[in-house]
Amino acid sequence: MRLIVGLGNPGPRYAGNRHNIGFLAIDAIARAHRASPFRRRFQGEAAEVVLGSERAILLKPQTFMNESGRSVSEAQRFYKIALGDVIVLHDELDLPPAKLRVKTGGGNAGHNGLRSITAQCGNDYRRVRLGIGHPGDKAQVHAYVLNDFGKAELPWAEDLCEAVAAHAAVLAAGDDPGFQNKVHLAMSGRG
Repeated sequence: MRLIVGLGNPGPRYAGNRHNIGFLAIDAIARAHRASPFRRRFQGEAAEVVLGSERAILLKPQTFMNESGRSVSEAQRFYKIALGDVIVLHDELDLPPAKLRVKTGGGNAGHNGLRSITAQCGNDYRRVRLGIGHPGDKAQVHAYVLNDFGKAELPWAEDLCEAVAAHAAVLAAGDDPGFQNKVHLAMSGRG
C-alpha cells in the first residue's frame, strides 16, 4: 500500500494558490482513478484508490502546510506504511513551471511542508516536485507561493496535474524514472 500526499493549505482562501498544486494533483488522481469519496481522517482528507495493482491512500493534510507532518505521520502509523512507500506531491520553486522531478530523500529546500514531514516521519520518502517557477527575488517568494495561479498559468498547472493523474499507476508501482518520463512526454510543447 502507498500513501500519496498532496501538500497545500486548507480552505477556499488558498485553493488556487501555487503552494496548493499538491492538492490539485491529488484531486486529479482521485477523479481519474475513481477514488472513494474524501473523508475527514488523520487531521486531513483521505480517500482510497487503486492505481494499477497498488492500493493507495490519497491524503490532503488540513493542518496548514507548516504542520503537514502531523497528518502524514498519523496516516502512516495507522496503515503501517513504510517510509519508502510514502509519496509527497509538492510545489517546487527551483523547477521551471510545468516541469516535474521525482527523488527520494534529500534536503527540504526551505519548504515548510517537507520540513514538517521530515521532522515527524523521517527523510527517506519519495517526493514529486511540481515546478511552479521562481519569482526571481527571494524577498518575493512568500507572496508568490501564496498567490493564485495567473490566468496564463492555469492551463499548464491543470495539464501537469492531469498528466500526473494519467500516469499515477506508474508512480505507485515504484517506477520513478518511467513516471517522470511519461509526464515529461505528456507536457512536451506546453508550459
